[in-house]
Amino acid sequence: MNKSEKHKKSKSLSNQVWAKMKKNSIAVFGMGIIFTSILVAILGPLIQPDHTPDANEMTLQLTTKKPGFTVKMLNVTKNKEDRSKGIFAKMIFGEELPYREIPIYDYWFEGENIVVETFTGLEVNNGIETRFNLADVVYSINFNNLFKRTSNGYLEFYDFKGNRISKSINDLKDIVEEQHVVSKTYLLGTDRYGRDLLSRLLAGTRVSLSVGLISVIISLAIGVLLGAISGFFRGWVDDLVLWFIQVVWSIPTLLLVIAITFALGKGFWQIFVAVGLSMWPEIARIVRGQIISVREQEFVEAGKALGFTNARIIYKHILPNTMGPVIVVSAANFAAAILLEAGLSFLGIGAQPPMPTWGGMIKDHYGYIIVDAAYLALFPGIAIMLMVLAFVLVGNGLRDAMDAKTTIN
Repeated sequence: MNKSEKHKKSKSLSNQVWAKMKKNSIAVFGMGIIFTSILVAILGPLIQPDHTPDANEMTLQLTTKKPGFTVKMLNVTKNKEDRSKGIFAKMIFGEELPYREIPIYDYWFEGENIVVETFTGLEVNNGIETRFNLADVVYSINFNNLFKRTSNGYLEFYDFKGNRISKSINDLKDIVEEQHVVSKTYLLGTDRYGRDLLSRLLAGTRVSLSVGLISVIISLAIGVLLGAISGFFRGWVDDLVLWFIQVVWSIPTLLLVIAITFALGKGFWQIFVAVGLSMWPEIARIVRGQIISVREQEFVEAGKALGFTNARIIYKHILPNTMGPVIVVSAANFAAAILLEAGLSFLGIGAQPPMPTWGGMIKDHYGYIIVDAAYLALFPGIAIMLMVLAFVLVGNGLRDAMDAKTTIN
């Protein structure tokens, strides 16, 4: 046996599995989608065009605009204290805009005011003219204090921190034109409420991955525990656990999830529990079967002879040798959990508005499929399809990579 063959034999099973996964281009494609989705979910509002909580900034004048739609915006600063969040708080919860976005056709200046023709969605020049004070556009003004125009062309006012500010009208005009009149493009258009569709799609990634992850963790915790107890102790314990598994298994998954959801109530956290409680029987059956196949082997008998407790033998010695199939099934369950969450949201018993979910987005816009805005339902549908496909591909790749006939050479 040459040196390279010895090195190959010495590789651990995990290294062999990883080496085979890297050679599976389809599984690598699935992992790429999953990694990208995880990155999008972690960064959240930091990379979304609309970084408000739940990407829920509505501009009703911009309802159902096509992908690539561009409009001019006047950003008018809100008259309240600045409550800016740190980067981590913004990444997790989002942040309210410090200004109001007003879509406009055109604007011009009249003295100390800016006059805008607001966007109505109709023909230009049919908009409503609205007048804003330049200082009110640029600064957060405390109107409890005196606000006045001086004789030399300056505006004097106080902000919410009590600072006295004096600015010339010409300077304010420059600031407004450079910083507060902007063009905004909606890459995927807007939904029926005038919200940025791309931001809602990106925010929905966090919901889907969260439901999939927590549901799989819950199903693993219950399934591994019951399966291990059933397979190791056998006898009446095995009969009781098998009976319980068969009872739960006999109930259609979607009906079981709906029943649990009705019992716990509608909401984001309830979906975790409902989906997780519907997936554990498959895990339990697999763990039970794996433990039965290894419980009589020599290393288990050696552990008993050394006086190890049953819990230590199961946890330290048996389970690590049976987790390969469980990991493969968990990848498939992750995909199933995403589908279940989307279905529940479509039925209106999943995460509740304004939380962005792909199923909820399809529910809101499926009626547009027969008109000229089918993309409003197709985009979230494609997102669900890609996410589910990615986990199925990775699960299939893991199954092939962990096949003992092809892994151990």
